[in-house]
Amino acid sequence: MLKTYLTGLTAVVVLFVLNGTVSQAQDLEKINLAHEYFNSGEYDKAYTLYQSLVRDQRSIALIHQNYLKLMINSGRFSEAENYMERLIRRNPDNFYYKADLGLLYREQNNKEIERAYFSQLLNELGADPGRVRMVTQYFIQLQLYEYAIDAYKLSRKNLNDPYAYAIQMASIYRVMNMKQNMLEEYIRYAEANPDNRNTIENLLQTILTEEEDLELFETMLYEKVQRYPNESMYVEFLIWVNMQQKNFEGAFVQARALDRRYRLQGDGVMEVGRIALDNKEYATAIKIFEYVVRQYDGTSNYQLARRLLIYSREEMVKNVYPVDMEQIRLLIRDYDNLLRELGISNNTIEALRSMALLHAFYLSEYDSAISILNRIIQTPRIPKSISDLSKLDLGDIYLLIGEPWESTLLYSQVEKTSKETPIGYEAKLRNAKLSYYRGDFTLAQSHLDILKMATSREIANDAMALSLLIKENTMLDTNDIAMMQYAAIDLLIFQNKKTAAADSLKAMRLRYPDHPLADDLFWREANVRLELGQFARSLELLDELIDLYSYDILGDDALFLKARICEEYLRDRRMAMETYQEFLYRYPGSSFTAESRKRYRILRGDAL
Repeated sequence: MLKTYLTGLTAVVVLFVLNGTVSQAQDLEKINLAHEYFNSGEYDKAYTLYQSLVRDQRSIALIHQNYLKLMINSGRFSEAENYMERLIRRNPDNFYYKADLGLLYREQNNKEIERAYFSQLLNELGADPGRVRMVTQYFIQLQLYEYAIDAYKLSRKNLNDPYAYAIQMASIYRVMNMKQNMLEEYIRYAEANPDNRNTIENLLQTILTEEEDLELFETMLYEKVQRYPNESMYVEFLIWVNMQQKNFEGAFVQARALDRRYRLQGDGVMEVGRIALDNKEYATAIKIFEYVVRQYDGTSNYQLARRLLIYSREEMVKNVYPVDMEQIRLLIRDYDNLLRELGISNNTIEALRSMALLHAFYLSEYDSAISILNRIIQTPRIPKSISDLSKLDLGDIYLLIGEPWESTLLYSQVEKTSKETPIGYEAKLRNAKLSYYRGDFTLAQSHLDILKMATSREIANDAMALSLLIKENTMLDTNDIAMMQYAAIDLLIFQNKKTAAADSLKAMRLRYPDHPLADDLFWREANVRLELGQFARSLELLDELIDLYSYDILGDDALFLKARICEEYLRDRRMAMETYQEFLYRYPGSSFTAESRKRYRILRGDAL
């Protein structure tokens, strides 16, 4: 009898389970169908199905979000509120449902009820960081950003930790475009995690893209420095901001203050100097290296600063046209004195290279240059990179004196012994240029196609530019005569035969007025005339280029160079300002825009 009872009970249980499984499968079909209606915009059909499904507690988790959206979007606020209150009564610990009710109040545009509700809700949240993070993430998902901030602030207060959640709050303020609040939180994070300052700087580099953003950050940092003069972190941030603004003078002032206070022996100052030099701010770089030379005699920074000081002067001399040959001789003398004082070492051997190149490219003293470079190559225990670079320099000098076969032997030697390295790629680029100078464009392209994938961005960009020049100007010219003439002029420019190059460019302009090279011819001649000190003629050529080709790739280059000539060589402040102003109006997206704005403001007398 017991056996019969158990058998009957088992049958009932099995039937119940089977019925439940069938019912659940049917509900899942209805849920999927409702979702299909919802996603395809058939909202009335979706609503009807969701209404029937919501009676079953097991379905709610699968339909809740879409069902609530449908009620809100169709204005069924009372129905939605009743639905949410029932859910919360059944699930009193579910904070997500409570947040959804707050969202419903917001959608009804009743700010008073909304704020009161969220204030009460946040007080229930407590200080547990895990729970706070979980809930704030849901607030962010619902775009309730201000309540996510309030939740973090309340938890921060309850934890008695003013630095808690700083990075999370900064991210929310960023989404809300509240930049001052965002920056305050990033500073707060850095205060609590000083070792992560560089991480914050890298992050801010992608965020603070507008000039006014950097100015805001700078103002905030100055306030911090005044309030906490002994905290070095704010000064380090100020140095970074000034560098982003390319205000290297300002960065130097801050770096020098840190250097003196903490006796850093010029380390931070040297970094600012090197970046200023890389950005062609030669006067500031000279001032910085002079400071290190004065303050740190006998240190490794002294030796490096001595060489970089002369090198900065060299770059300044080489970029003021026409180049003063007496200044070139003074530079060679300074390098010679440096080597006599400090001897040849890894810190000073670059000075020998610089001397050789000055002898060759400016004074045409080729024998002296070759002798110095061979001396470097034969010096024992020097870095292979210095030896390789000296071989490339030697190849350049052979090209200067008309011995291209010697050049290609040296380039190929370095290319072979330094494969897949930046110097090896540089050697291949020089071989490509040599083929280009000689009019062998097919061979040049074979080198350039490989170099486009070079790991060095600078080499890849140079290769891409030369490749495009060849392709664009040989495509329609089946005999390549014009391009061969242009390449020959490029060789004249490389060989420092500027007058012959300028005359050849002029003749070619007149011969090929409608050739694709026409804008390049104007541009190259304008630059060569500038280097020859023929400023008025250079401006005339730039004006013609701007009039004829302002829409083309060289338009912004030409207008920016015109402004620089007016400013630096003609000393015509009014014309320079007008030209920079025109540039900013015509080319707001140019890579020269920031520099143009800075130069314009300096000419106007703004305090930077």
